[in-house]
Amino acid sequence: MQDEVLRKEQVFHDQWAAAIDVDGIQVADYFEACTAPENRFILKQLGDVRGKYLLDLGCGAGENSVYFALRGAECVAADYSPGMVEVALKLAEKNRVEVAGRVVNAMAIDFPDDTFDIVYASNLLHHIPDPRLAIQEMHRVLKPGGKACFWDPLKHNPVINVYRQMATKVRTEDETPLDIRIVDFVRSRFSHTAYDTFWLATLWIFLRFYLIERVNPNEERYWKKIILEHRRLEPSYHRLERYDRWLKKLPLMKRFAWNLAVVATK
Repeated sequence: MQDEVLRKEQVFHDQWAAAIDVDGIQVADYFEACTAPENRFILKQLGDVRGKYLLDLGCGAGENSVYFALRGAECVAADYSPGMVEVALKLAEKNRVEVAGRVVNAMAIDFPDDTFDIVYASNLLHHIPDPRLAIQEMHRVLKPGGKACFWDPLKHNPVINVYRQMATKVRTEDETPLDIRIVDFVRSRFSHTAYDTFWLATLWIFLRFYLIERVNPNEERYWKKIILEHRRLEPSYHRLERYDRWLKKLPLMKRFAWNLAVVATK
Protein backbone atom coordinates (compact mmCIF):
# COMPACT_ATOMS: atom_id res chain seq x y z
CA MET A 1 0.00 0.00 0.00
CA GLN A 2 2.75 2.45 0.97
CA ASP A 3 4.70 1.64 -2.19
CA GLU A 4 1.63 2.36 -4.33
CA VAL A 5 1.03 5.71 -2.59
CA LEU A 6 4.67 6.70 -3.08
CA ARG A 7 4.58 5.66 -6.73
CA LYS A 8 1.53 7.87 -7.38
CA GLU A 9 3.17 10.78 -5.55
CA GLN A 10 6.30 10.34 -7.63
CA VAL A 11 4.39 10.28 -10.93
CA PHE A 12 2.31 13.34 -9.97
CA HIS A 13 5.37 15.39 -8.96
CA ASP A 14 7.42 14.29 -11.96
CA GLN A 15 4.60 15.57 -14.19
CA TRP A 16 4.46 18.83 -12.25
CA ALA A 17 8.24 19.21 -12.45
CA ALA A 18 8.11 18.95 -16.25
CA ALA A 19 5.93 22.07 -16.36
CA ILE A 20 8.01 24.28 -14.03
CA ASP A 21 9.81 27.31 -15.47
CA VAL A 22 12.76 28.03 -13.18
CA ASP A 23 13.12 31.52 -14.64
CA GLY A 24 9.86 32.47 -12.96
CA ILE A 25 10.94 31.42 -9.45
CA GLN A 26 11.85 34.28 -7.12
CA VAL A 27 13.62 32.32 -4.39
CA ALA A 28 13.65 34.98 -1.65
CA ASP A 29 9.87 35.43 -1.82
CA TYR A 30 9.32 31.92 -0.45
CA PHE A 31 11.04 32.94 2.79
CA GLU A 32 10.72 36.71 3.09
CA ALA A 33 7.30 37.59 1.64
CA CYS A 34 4.56 38.65 4.05
CA THR A 35 2.58 35.64 2.84
CA ALA A 36 5.35 33.21 3.87
CA PRO A 37 4.87 33.38 7.68
CA GLU A 38 5.81 29.72 8.15
CA ASN A 39 9.28 30.19 6.71
CA ARG A 40 9.77 33.51 8.47
CA PHE A 41 9.07 31.69 11.76
CA ILE A 42 11.53 28.93 10.85
CA LEU A 43 14.26 31.39 9.88
CA LYS A 44 13.90 33.18 13.21
CA GLN A 45 14.33 29.89 15.06
CA LEU A 46 17.29 28.75 12.96
CA GLY A 47 19.41 31.90 13.04
CA ASP A 48 22.67 31.90 11.08
CA VAL A 49 22.97 28.87 8.77
CA ARG A 50 26.41 29.65 7.35
CA GLY A 51 28.56 26.53 7.22
CA LYS A 52 25.67 24.24 8.21
CA TYR A 53 25.08 20.95 6.41
CA LEU A 54 21.40 21.00 5.44
CA LEU A 55 19.11 18.33 4.01
CA ASP A 56 16.17 19.82 2.11
CA LEU A 57 13.81 16.85 2.35
CA GLY A 58 11.07 16.94 -0.27
CA CYS A 59 12.87 19.75 -2.04
CA GLY A 60 10.29 20.30 -4.77
CA ALA A 61 11.50 22.94 -7.22
CA GLY A 62 14.46 23.72 -4.97
CA GLU A 63 13.49 27.16 -3.63
CA ASN A 64 14.50 26.08 -0.13
CA SER A 65 17.84 24.52 -1.04
CA VAL A 66 18.80 27.53 -3.11
CA TYR A 67 17.71 30.03 -0.46
CA PHE A 68 19.76 28.32 2.25
CA ALA A 69 22.72 27.89 -0.09
CA LEU A 70 22.64 31.62 -0.81
CA ARG A 71 22.83 32.14 2.96
CA GLY A 72 25.95 30.00 3.20
CA ALA A 73 24.65 26.51 3.99
CA GLU A 74 25.87 23.35 2.26
CA CYS A 75 22.65 21.87 0.88
CA VAL A 76 21.38 18.54 -0.38
CA ALA A 77 18.17 18.84 -2.41
CA ALA A 78 16.37 15.53 -1.86
CA ASP A 79 13.02 14.39 -3.22
CA TYR A 80 11.26 11.15 -4.11
CA SER A 81 10.56 12.72 -7.51
CA PRO A 82 13.63 12.60 -9.79
CA GLY A 83 12.00 15.31 -11.89
CA MET A 84 11.84 17.69 -8.95
CA VAL A 85 15.48 17.02 -8.05
CA GLU A 86 16.42 17.92 -11.62
CA VAL A 87 14.45 21.17 -11.41
CA ALA A 88 16.11 22.02 -8.08
CA LEU A 89 19.55 21.59 -9.61
CA LYS A 90 18.57 23.83 -12.55
CA LEU A 91 17.36 26.49 -10.11
CA ALA A 92 20.65 26.27 -8.21
CA GLU A 93 22.59 26.71 -11.43
CA LYS A 94 20.46 29.72 -12.36
CA ASN A 95 21.22 31.29 -8.97
CA ARG A 96 24.92 30.36 -9.17
CA VAL A 97 25.07 28.24 -6.04
CA GLU A 98 26.27 24.69 -5.48
CA VAL A 99 23.58 22.21 -4.38
CA ALA A 100 23.82 18.42 -4.36
CA GLY A 101 20.85 16.41 -5.64
CA ARG A 102 19.56 13.09 -4.32
CA VAL A 103 16.46 10.94 -4.84
CA VAL A 104 15.35 10.01 -1.31
CA ASN A 105 12.45 8.26 0.40
CA ALA A 106 11.70 10.37 3.49
CA MET A 107 10.64 7.28 5.43
CA ALA A 108 14.03 5.64 4.83
CA ILE A 109 16.57 8.44 4.38
CA ASP A 110 19.68 7.07 2.70
CA PHE A 111 22.22 8.85 4.91
CA PRO A 112 24.06 7.67 8.04
CA ASP A 113 23.07 8.63 11.57
CA ASP A 114 24.20 12.05 12.84
CA THR A 115 24.94 13.50 9.38
CA PHE A 116 23.18 16.87 9.14
CA ASP A 117 23.04 20.08 11.16
CA ILE A 118 19.58 20.89 9.78
CA VAL A 119 16.82 18.88 8.13
CA TYR A 120 14.23 21.11 6.50
CA ALA A 121 10.95 19.83 5.02
CA SER A 122 8.43 22.10 3.34
CA ASN A 123 4.91 20.80 2.64
CA LEU A 124 6.21 17.23 2.69
CA LEU A 125 4.79 15.24 5.58
CA HIS A 126 1.17 15.32 4.43
CA HIS A 127 2.25 13.51 1.25
CA ILE A 128 3.84 10.65 3.21
CA PRO A 129 1.95 7.49 4.27
CA ASP A 130 3.63 7.56 7.70
CA PRO A 131 4.73 11.08 8.71
CA ARG A 132 5.86 9.87 12.14
CA LEU A 133 8.35 7.53 10.52
CA ALA A 134 9.67 10.44 8.46
CA ILE A 135 10.07 12.52 11.64
CA GLN A 136 11.98 9.66 13.26
CA GLU A 137 14.22 9.51 10.22
CA MET A 138 14.80 13.27 10.39
CA HIS A 139 15.83 12.81 14.02
CA ARG A 140 18.15 9.92 13.16
CA VAL A 141 20.15 11.73 10.47
CA LEU A 142 20.56 14.89 12.58
CA LYS A 143 23.69 15.50 14.59
CA PRO A 144 23.21 15.99 18.34
CA GLY A 145 21.96 19.56 18.75
CA GLY A 146 20.80 19.64 15.13
CA LYS A 147 17.42 21.07 14.14
CA ALA A 148 14.49 19.54 12.28
CA CYS A 149 12.23 22.11 10.62
CA PHE A 150 8.99 21.41 8.82
CA TRP A 151 5.74 23.07 7.87
CA ASP A 152 2.60 21.43 6.58
CA PRO A 153 -1.16 21.92 6.39
CA LEU A 154 -3.44 20.89 9.25
CA LYS A 155 -6.67 18.97 8.82
CA HIS A 156 -8.99 20.86 11.18
CA ASN A 157 -10.11 23.99 9.30
CA PRO A 158 -13.47 23.62 7.48
CA VAL A 159 -12.74 26.37 4.92
CA ILE A 160 -9.53 24.71 3.81
CA ASN A 161 -11.22 21.32 3.73
CA VAL A 162 -13.81 22.70 1.29
CA TYR A 163 -10.95 24.09 -0.82
CA ARG A 164 -9.29 20.66 -0.82
CA GLN A 165 -12.49 19.08 -2.09
CA MET A 166 -12.56 21.56 -4.99
CA ALA A 167 -8.85 21.61 -5.88
CA THR A 168 -8.61 17.96 -6.88
CA LYS A 169 -6.42 18.40 -9.97
CA VAL A 170 -3.57 20.27 -8.26
CA ARG A 171 -3.00 17.81 -5.43
CA THR A 172 -2.67 14.06 -5.00
CA GLU A 173 -5.63 12.00 -3.81
CA ASP A 174 -3.70 10.28 -1.02
CA GLU A 175 -2.30 13.34 0.72
CA THR A 176 -3.44 13.67 4.34
CA PRO A 177 -3.11 16.97 6.24
CA LEU A 178 -1.65 16.65 9.72
CA ASP A 179 -3.38 16.49 13.06
CA ILE A 180 -1.99 19.15 15.40
CA ARG A 181 -1.22 16.38 17.87
CA ILE A 182 1.82 15.61 15.71
CA VAL A 183 3.49 18.29 17.86
CA ASP A 184 3.20 15.97 20.87
CA PHE A 185 4.96 13.24 18.90
CA VAL A 186 7.77 15.63 17.96
CA ARG A 187 8.14 16.65 21.60
CA SER A 188 8.47 12.99 22.59
CA ARG A 189 11.47 12.57 20.27
CA PHE A 190 13.32 15.89 20.48
CA SER A 191 14.84 17.77 23.40
CA HIS A 192 13.16 21.08 22.54
CA THR A 193 10.27 21.95 20.23
CA ALA A 194 9.02 25.34 19.07
CA TYR A 195 5.90 25.62 16.93
CA ASP A 196 3.26 28.01 15.71
CA THR A 197 0.26 27.93 13.35
CA PHE A 198 -0.64 30.35 10.58
CA TRP A 199 -3.60 31.48 8.46
CA LEU A 200 -6.93 31.93 10.26
CA ALA A 201 -8.56 35.26 9.39
CA THR A 202 -5.94 35.55 6.65
CA LEU A 203 -7.71 32.70 4.85
CA TRP A 204 -10.11 35.39 3.62
CA ILE A 205 -7.51 35.80 0.85
CA PHE A 206 -8.37 32.29 -0.38
CA LEU A 207 -12.08 33.10 -0.26
CA ARG A 208 -11.41 36.30 -2.19
CA PHE A 209 -9.56 34.36 -4.90
CA TYR A 210 -12.58 32.10 -5.32
CA LEU A 211 -15.61 34.26 -4.58
CA ILE A 212 -14.54 37.66 -5.91
CA GLU A 213 -11.66 37.12 -8.33
CA ARG A 214 -13.12 33.88 -9.69
CA VAL A 215 -9.78 32.08 -9.76
CA ASN A 216 -10.29 28.44 -10.67
CA PRO A 217 -8.62 26.37 -7.91
CA ASN A 218 -7.84 23.62 -10.42
CA GLU A 219 -6.04 26.01 -12.78
CA GLU A 220 -3.99 27.98 -10.25
CA ARG A 221 -2.49 26.67 -7.04
CA TYR A 222 -3.66 29.09 -4.38
CA TRP A 223 -0.68 28.32 -2.14
CA LYS A 224 1.64 29.35 -4.97
CA LYS A 225 -0.46 32.39 -5.90
CA ILE A 226 -0.10 33.90 -2.40
CA ILE A 227 3.68 33.94 -2.89
CA LEU A 228 3.71 35.06 -6.50
CA GLU A 229 1.35 37.98 -5.76
CA HIS A 230 2.54 38.87 -2.25
CA ARG A 231 3.08 42.55 -3.05
CA ARG A 232 -0.51 42.96 -4.22
CA LEU A 233 -1.81 41.03 -1.22
CA GLU A 234 0.39 42.69 1.41
CA PRO A 235 -2.07 45.39 2.67
CA SER A 236 -4.88 42.88 3.12
CA TYR A 237 -2.59 40.26 4.61
CA HIS A 238 -1.20 42.57 7.29
CA ARG A 239 -4.67 43.76 8.31
CA LEU A 240 -5.92 40.20 8.63
CA GLU A 241 -2.77 38.97 10.36
CA ARG A 242 -3.58 41.22 13.32
CA TYR A 243 -6.80 39.25 13.78
CA ASP A 244 -4.85 36.01 13.51
CA ARG A 245 -2.60 37.00 16.40
CA TRP A 246 -5.67 37.68 18.54
CA LEU A 247 -7.52 34.53 17.48
CA LYS A 248 -4.57 32.28 18.32
CA LYS A 249 -4.76 33.42 21.94
CA LEU A 250 -8.19 31.80 22.28
CA PRO A 251 -8.40 28.20 23.52
CA LEU A 252 -8.08 25.56 20.78
CA MET A 253 -7.97 28.12 17.96
CA LYS A 254 -4.42 27.29 16.87
CA ARG A 255 -5.63 23.93 15.63
CA PHE A 256 -7.97 25.63 13.12
CA ALA A 257 -5.15 27.38 11.29
CA TRP A 258 -4.25 26.25 7.79
CA ASN A 259 -0.54 25.55 8.37
CA LEU A 260 1.69 24.32 11.18
CA ALA A 261 5.42 25.16 11.44
CA VAL A 262 7.78 23.28 13.77
CA VAL A 263 11.46 23.65 14.68
CA ALA A 264 12.76 20.89 16.95
CA THR A 265 16.23 20.41 18.43
CA LYS A 266 17.74 16.94 18.79
